[in-house]
Amino acid sequence: MIARAEEFIRLYCSENAVDRPSADRIAEIRHEIRQSGSYVHTARELAFGARVAWRNSSRCIGRLYWPSLVVRDLRHIRTAEDIHRECVEHLRLAYNGGRIRPMISVFAADGPDGAGPRIHNPQLIRYAGYRGPGGRITGDPATADLTDRVRALGWPGGPGTRFDVLPLLVHTLTEPPRLFDLPPDAVREVPLRHPDHDWFAELGLRWYALPVISDMVLEIGGIRYGAAPFNGWYMGTEIGARNLVDQQRYDLLPEIADRMALDRSTDRTLWKDRALVELNVAVLWSFQQSGVTITDHHTESERFLRHLRREEKAGRTVPADWSWIVPPVSGGVTPVFHRYYDDHESSPAFLPPPATGRCPVTGHAPATGGVRNGPDPQPPVSVGANTGDSRDRIARP
Repeated sequence: MIARAEEFIRLYCSENAVDRPSADRIAEIRHEIRQSGSYVHTARELAFGARVAWRNSSRCIGRLYWPSLVVRDLRHIRTAEDIHRECVEHLRLAYNGGRIRPMISVFAADGPDGAGPRIHNPQLIRYAGYRGPGGRITGDPATADLTDRVRALGWPGGPGTRFDVLPLLVHTLTEPPRLFDLPPDAVREVPLRHPDHDWFAELGLRWYALPVISDMVLEIGGIRYGAAPFNGWYMGTEIGARNLVDQQRYDLLPEIADRMALDRSTDRTLWKDRALVELNVAVLWSFQQSGVTITDHHTESERFLRHLRREEKAGRTVPADWSWIVPPVSGGVTPVFHRYYDDHESSPAFLPPPATGRCPVTGHAPATGGVRNGPDPQPPVSVGANTGDSRDRIARP
């Protein structure tokens, strides 16, 4: 821990105007660690560390705005009920009337006495996946295990639609896991329609406006914050090319293709591609019509190159995983496709959930530390603006 702490403090002092040399702060931290086994970040160190963790997220294409991340210091919050209340407040503040602002809420850190609080939901808002006869799942198959778990803890379930919002599952050092429903005014959803196809509305599709990743660990200078929900805004392909399309998710392309009267007898008709484009048109258009921030993959690719140039001018290397930076739709016509990137472990960082059994989101056994965790892990961040759902996207071999 001391080595990580020293590395972080030197970074913090080199990039910020500080009143005293890093050696003095490092001496304080060493003393704290000798006395208690850990140390406490100042509010400014915490804010800087959270922003740099976003800057270091190698699988995030939307890092241009990392300095603007709003950091809520909630380390004094202790009970599950209060954590739930602040998560609801995060949803309201970050939604911001549809003009979504990047935000992170940092709760108490792990310490020598045990782990800090945990939010077991992969995101604050996520749809249930109900198991039915023959293995059929109504809703999101990615959350079937989590849905089983919260039902075993007493959640009666929702109306049984494909888009029932799950309760939050929270536990603290002094409390067993507890369930909390999200109030309707904190769950903003966008009904999906199409600008040219009236039948699209008949599908009854919708998606939540605000993606807040909530089960990952924020690591800053050797200190781990296990409950630190954070968000940006969606890139359209996260919804229109992953969540609603992947066969292990909602698998909607065949239904949309049939509505479009496309020939599905062979892949050579490119029916998947044609249906995919129209679904992504619907997602972008619907969010725009609802006044909710969203970005497209062409715009975000250009922004990422601006981020690269800005960071290189500041003398920093940008870690980036090509297989995540390149969008899942029309990658070859985006500028991020046509170059290589450096990819390396960095700290501060967002890490996978602690190894407490199989991941309730993907079913994979959680990785053990580090930012790069091999093929198809629970990734450190998702594509888009650091917050999307593409957690099961295949990593580069």
